Formats: sequence, C-alpha cells, structure tokens
Amino acid sequence: MSTPHNSAQEGQIAKTVLMPGDPLRAKFIAETYLENPVCFNTVRNMLGYTGTYRGKTVSVMGSGMGMPSIGIYSYELFHFYGVERILRIGSAGGLADSVRLRDVVVGLGACTDSNYAAQFRLPGSFAPLGSFRLAQKAVQAAERLGVPVKVGNVLSSDLFYGDDATALPRWKEMGVLAVEMESAALYMNAARAGKEALCLLTISDCPLRGESLPAEERQTGFRQMMEIALETAE
Repeated sequence: MSTPHNSAQEGQIAKTVLMPGDPLRAKFIAETYLENPVCFNTVRNMLGYTGTYRGKTVSVMGSGMGMPSIGIYSYELFHFYGVERILRIGSAGGLADSVRLRDVVVGLGACTDSNYAAQFRLPGSFAPLGSFRLAQKAVQAAERLGVPVKVGNVLSSDLFYGDDATALPRWKEMGVLAVEMESAALYMNAARAGKEALCLLTISDCPLRGESLPAEERQTGFRQMMEIALETAE
C-alpha cells in the first residue's frame, strides 16, 4: 500500500506516530532515540521512520508546515495506515506572560483562524480538542522526567507573517498560551476519524517580546519535548 505522499507498505508504520514539522527533526529523533530505525518514506523528503523505544514500536514522520500539510499526512496515516494516535511535537511562539523560551506546552485545545473546519459542513463552530487521555499521560511522563509543562489553549494560525499587528495580543487576552500552525487541523482529522491526537510544543520564540532561539536549536534542541512524547507513546 502507498499513497501519493507516503511510500510505506502495510505494517511499516506503528500505531503511534510522532510528528515534528521538520523532517530533519524526525531523522534526528529516529537516530537518537529509536532502536533499529527503518526509513519507510522519502517522498518529497518528508522522512518517516519506525523503530522501538523501550520495547514499544514507534514511528516518527515529518508533517511539514501549516494545516494543509499536516492535514494531508495525518489523514493518510489515520485512514490508510491504521494509525491510532498522533503526537505532534513542534515549535511555537509563546504569547502568555507565564510562557518562556524552551518551555513545554501541552495543547489541550486549539483555537484557529483557519477555515479548515468548513469541509465538515457543521451547523456551528467546532472546538478542536486534543485527547485528554494522552494529555494526562504526557503530564505524568513530564512529572517523571522532572520537566514542568504548561497545559491549555493554543492558537493554530494560517499566518506566519500576519498583517494585523493587534491579532496576537488579542489572542493573548483570551488566555491563549502560544501560537503555532498545525494542531487544529490534526485535532479535527483525529475527531473525524475517531482517533487520538495531542500537541506538545516547545517555545522557540516569544513574538510579543522579540525573543527567539537559533534555527539549529529548533531542529535538535527540543529533547525534553521529544522524551515526553516518547514516554507517552503506546
């Protein structure tokens, strides 16, 4: 079996998939944490690997940037490859005053400025939520690892370079912890497929304060988030 975007064959992808946006981060996780990792996808250089972590079979695959991209990859994983749960592990911009560079955020809910939900033709607004069960497991894993996490609402935006300078401060006023670009679409796809998803984020920049991490640290330096996700995987 293969799809237009994934060359994996049946049985090559685990029931749990970790999805960083950057395929090079997927490669780093596979080579650093997984035993006997095998590459199952190179289509469009969206690298995917399956290996074992502490006896559990786990896959890791890039999702690309933005909701259309993770929408495609997560849909195929849920519907064509029998994946039961996806843990997005990505970077985000901190909005709340309590959120600092390198903090780990568990996105329990995902606000959005995207029109992604229009395809479902719902008679109202859909509230994209992560799996509470996986969120509990992630928080417990973080406690075991001694990593403090913040749990709450995030913003999944279609815009990286937005034209409205007042937008992010207004989301902050509503208690949103951080902004990223994928989680809402992942949560909607999981809901529609009857599967589970959760977003774990490391704060790579704080746009309202003008703070940021270098690109290299974004690729390889988010080990705490990676380890929480691996401990949460089933």
